[in-house]
This record gives sequence, structure tokens and C-alpha cells, in this order.
Amino acid sequence: MSTRYLILGLATLGLASCLPESQYEDEPTLAFERFETRADGTATMTLAFTDGDGNVGLTQADTLPPFCQTCAHHYNLVGEYQEWKDTSWRIPALIVPYAYRVPVAEPTGSSPALDGTIQVELTSWYLTGTDADSVRFSWTLWDRDLNPSNEAVSTAVVVP
Repeated sequence: MSTRYLILGLATLGLASCLPESQYEDEPTLAFERFETRADGTATMTLAFTDGDGNVGLTQADTLPPFCQTCAHHYNLVGEYQEWKDTSWRIPALIVPYAYRVPVAEPTGSSPALDGTIQVELTSWYLTGTDADSVRFSWTLWDRDLNPSNEAVSTAVVVP
């Protein structure tokens, strides 16, 4: 009877090993998933990503060029804040940009391909005193080879 369970277990493993591996481009892709606001004025932005060669993310040790503090790629996730005024989207100048260092994501299994989500905690998500009707964000993710993702644009959110 235990042999029957062993064969069933081996057959299940054999079928699982035949499943195709995820195929993604080597450049990261990014997609907007959701934007959740809270009563205290903070928000969470959730983005989905894929990367075929698994080189998304930076470690704390990534401090030499091109990832040094004064380098253009110190941050690997950059958001652009946009406001809807009158009849078009406008991009105001910000003192503090929406820029983050996404940590390294380790692939599971034998494939280097990655897919997952990134959650960005926004302590403020609109400019105080703005006369904009709505705001949105566009995001770009860079991998360690400096390949940019597509631009992921959030839905418009009404300013309170």
C-alpha cells in the first residue's frame, strides 16, 4: 500500500516538472494594480512586475556607480506625479521626488524569471493646497542592467 502512495507521489512530481516555466522578457515590465487611500492622508500604491533574467532590485551594498547616491540610477523605481487641471494632465515641480530603492527579489526554483508585486507606501500623495481635480502617478522600474520597464500609469484619484 505504501508503494502505491510512492508511485502516486512520483507521478505528481513528474507532472509538476513538465509544467512550462514562465517566459518573460529580460527587461522588466510594470503594471498598475491598485491605489488605496486612507483617512490619515497616506496611501498604498501596488504595482505588478515581471523580469525574465531576474535582476530586479538593489542591495544596500549597491553604492558604486551607477547606483551611488548622486547617480541617476540610485533609485530603481521612480514615480512621476501628475495633476489634472482644467483639460489636461500637468507635471508640477516637486521638492522631493517619488523615488525608491526596491530591494533584490530572489527567484524561486531553477528559473531566474521573476514576477511579483511592489507596494509603495505614500506618506503624502497629493500636494497640499492644490487646485487639481485629480492626481495620478506614472512609474518606471529599472533592473541592474539599467533596462527600464514600460511606464505604468495609475488610475486617476480624486483629490479630497
